[in-house]
Amino acid sequence: MKSSKLNIRKRAYKFALSVIRFLDTLPYERTTKILGDQLLRSSTSIGANIIEAQAGSSKKDFTNFLNHALKSANETKFWLGLLRDTGKADKDIINSLLKETTELANILGSSILKLKSKK
Repeated sequence: MKSSKLNIRKRAYKFALSVIRFLDTLPYERTTKILGDQLLRSSTSIGANIIEAQAGSSKKDFTNFLNHALKSANETKFWLGLLRDTGKADKDIINSLLKETTELANILGSSILKLKSKK
């Protein structure tokens, strides 16, 4: 279990770095700045909440932080979709980021379901 925890933590960290690098390529316009700020917050929150979950003091705490990470992943998909559909950014890069966000969300969702079934 410890290696899978590290794996998702590393993936979330690498994902956040990818989003930061992507955001640095966006044109500096009002809309991309606002959408980019929202994307930066939600995408970095995924990993931050995973780390908080692993430092949690109880199973309930752990599950709660994983739920927050999942919500952040879902929010991240929304902002990426808006940037893609406005045509303000490279669709291939966004689709790659969306794929990783979806995979992270699926891992988190599966983990949450397993934790809830162990009650």
